[in-house]
Amino acid sequence: MDCASSSSPRRPSFELADIVRAHGEACRRSFVLTPDQTVVLRDIVRCRTAALGGHLDVCDRCAYTSPSYNSCRNRHCPKCQGLAQAKWIAEREKRILPVRHFHVVFTLPAELHGLVRFRREALFDMLFACASQTLLELARDERHLGAELGLTAVLHTWTRELLFHPHVHCIVTGGGLALDARRWIDSGKKFLFHVNVMGALFRGKFLDRLRKAYARGAFADFDSFEDPEGFDRLMCAIAKKDWVVYAKRAFGGAEQVYRYLGRYTHRVGIANSRLVALNDDDVTFRTKNGKTITVAPTEFLRRFLLHVLPARFVKMRHFGLLASGNVNTKLANARTLLQDRRTTSVMRTTASGQDILDALTADKPRPCPLCSVGSLHRQPLPPSSSPTTPILDSS
Repeated sequence: MDCASSSSPRRPSFELADIVRAHGEACRRSFVLTPDQTVVLRDIVRCRTAALGGHLDVCDRCAYTSPSYNSCRNRHCPKCQGLAQAKWIAEREKRILPVRHFHVVFTLPAELHGLVRFRREALFDMLFACASQTLLELARDERHLGAELGLTAVLHTWTRELLFHPHVHCIVTGGGLALDARRWIDSGKKFLFHVNVMGALFRGKFLDRLRKAYARGAFADFDSFEDPEGFDRLMCAIAKKDWVVYAKRAFGGAEQVYRYLGRYTHRVGIANSRLVALNDDDVTFRTKNGKTITVAPTEFLRRFLLHVLPARFVKMRHFGLLASGNVNTKLANARTLLQDRRTTSVMRTTASGQDILDALTADKPRPCPLCSVGSLHRQPLPPSSSPTTPILDSS
C-alpha cells in the first residue's frame, strides 16, 4: 500500500494541493480544461487525504495512533513519484552497460509551441522519433562510430517558470555494438557527436515529418494554417534557425547513470519544495539561481496544467540496444563483450536503486515515537465519502 509514512520528512508550509483547493474552481471557470487536466486536479486534491483511505498506526503498548493516507499515484502529482522512481531505477539498473554515458537534450524551437499544443501526442511522438533517429543514424555511420547505441529518452515540457518548452533528455551509451556484432566500439571521451551536426540532422528529420503530416491533413483545423501560406511561412522560419541540441560531458561511472536519469524521469512541472508563498491573489515559487516569480493563482494553475500529458502517453522510451526487442539479443551480446569491464564498476558510493526500493517498501514494525517501547501496527482505514473540494464535483 502506497501511504505516507509518519517518519517522512517535515512537509513544506504549503503544497500544490493547497493551491488547487483554494483556486481550482476559479481555474476551471476561467479556462477550458480537458478531461485529463480535470482528473489531475481532482487527484492532487485527494492525494494522501481521507478521501483515498489508508491505514492507522496503533501502538501495542500505549494510546498512540497516527493516520497515514494513500497517495493518488497520478504521475503529475509532486507527492507520488518517490516509489515509482525507485522501482524504475531498480529495474533499469539491471540493464545498464559498464561504459561511459552522455546526456543529450533535444529542444523544439518556440515557433512550434502552438502547433505542439494543438497536436500534443502526434508532435511529442515526432520529437521522440527524430531525436532517437538522429543519434542512432549518426552512430551507425562509419564516419562517426559505425555501431549501434543504446539510449533512454524522457520527455519534459516545462521551464523553471512553468512555461511550455518541449524537449527530450537522452542518456546515451558512449559507444555501441559494432555493426557486425563482434566487438564494442567506444566513442570519444569528451563528446559523442558535434552538437551542430546533431542539430542539423534533427531539424531536417523534424521538418520532413511536419511536411508529411501537413500533406495528410493532420493540422487541418489549426488556426494559423487557415491562411494558405501559413504553413509555408512557419516552415521557412524554423528552417532558418539553428535547432538547439545540448550535450553534457560523460558521467563519472556507469553506476551513476540511472540514478541521475531518475531525477528526470519522474519529475513533474513543480515540486512542493519550490513553492514559497500563497495568498488570495498571488503564488510565489522559485525558478533558477535563487530567483523567484510571482503570478496569480489561476495563472499558476494554468501553467501547471500545460504540462499534463495525454492519458497513457509513454514519456520514457528506450531505443537502439535498449529497445525491448533488442534486450535479449543485441544488449545481451554487448554485455557479454563488456564482461571484463564490469569488475571496474561494481563499487558503489551511494545506495543502488534496489536498496532505495527495499527501504521504501519495507514492511517491518516500527517503534512507537511516543513511548519508545511498543511497536506500531497497521489497521486499514476505508476511503471517506465526503467531498474535499468543489473541483471533485466537476463535470
